[in-house]
Amino acid sequence: MEDDVFLVRFWGVRGSISVSGPEFSRYGGNTICIEMRCGKHTLLFDAGSGLRPAGGALRASGVTDFDLFFTHCHYDHIIGLPAFKPIYDRSVKVRLWSGHLAGRMTTRQMVDEFMRPPWFPVTLDICKASIDCRDFISGDVLRPREGVVVRTGSLNHPGGCIGYRVEWGGRVVAVITDTEHEPGKLDQAVLGLIVDADLVIYDCAYTEEEMERRRGNGHSTWQQGVKLCEAAGARELALVHHDPARTDEELDEIEKLAKERFAGAFAARDGQTLKFPVSLHKKR
Repeated sequence: MEDDVFLVRFWGVRGSISVSGPEFSRYGGNTICIEMRCGKHTLLFDAGSGLRPAGGALRASGVTDFDLFFTHCHYDHIIGLPAFKPIYDRSVKVRLWSGHLAGRMTTRQMVDEFMRPPWFPVTLDICKASIDCRDFISGDVLRPREGVVVRTGSLNHPGGCIGYRVEWGGRVVAVITDTEHEPGKLDQAVLGLIVDADLVIYDCAYTEEEMERRRGNGHSTWQQGVKLCEAAGARELALVHHDPARTDEELDEIEKLAKERFAGAFAARDGQTLKFPVSLHKKR
């Protein structure tokens, strides 16, 4: 591991449902899963279908102690957990975090609900890993590992959703998926999470032209992502939660248009890795 690098790897960038086929080969078809390595510490965000290959990579690199944060528990953000091999390994320690159901359901209850018959053949009790379920309330500041600060906030999505701001080594990466913006307004909660960020990972499922017929689904646009990043002084914008029907060619065109508006914008791809050198003594 590189102790002086904040690494971000995209294991799944698709929204709603995973897809396959030649027209999706370059950007990928796995649903949301994002890995962050803050030196020796590994954090995962969401358990979409991209969590399965992420698990293989963690095992191959010898990572046996890490944290997994849920933004929410819609199918496309949890479907990979039962296929995540590390949770069946008795040498693994993992902390599961959630806050979108605070006061309604604990993290343990949430996972128990979808890892049980008839939805899945067995219950969570079959898992041999040491699983520590943690609950928080939106707005809480979490410190899951030494030197790592995770700030939280509520996003505008049916059933609730949490946005995360990860701070380590003087760098900031924000995960903002899923959220729907109000026309003509900048979401103040989102701005608070992304201010001065090195990278904003943002829900760009739709275009502004598509929003009229998609309003109420809980998603946003690349155009709004650009506006938010400009207002917040963020440096890079990763477009994620690609609509499942969006082909490689269509995403190429969206990326081109976004870059014309904001030079740091790009459409994220499965397997893509970014590295941000850090100064472990720098304060933000």
